Amino acid sequence: MEVKIGIQNISREIVLESTQDADAVAKVVGEAIAKGTELRLTDEKGRQIIVPASVLGYVEIGAEETRRVGFGAL
Repeated sequence: MEVKIGIQNISREIVLESTQDADAVAKVVGEAIAKGTELRLTDEKGRQIIVPASVLGYVEIGAEETRRVGFGAL
C-alpha cells in the first residue's frame, strides 16, 4: 500500500510502499503523534523511514488493492 508523508515547510512529500495494512499504519502514526516521538515506517524493501512527529504535516494512507496484470477489459 502506498503511504505519503507530508513534512511541514518542505514542498516534497515522502512516498513509500508499505507491506502493513492501513489500520496498522494509522495506529503507528497515531501513537507517534500522541507520544511526540518519531514516526518509524518500513517500506517493502526493508528500508526504514524515520520522521519526527513534531514536523508531520499529513500522512495519506492509500487504499489496499491488488495489482492488475495483463490486458483486456476490467
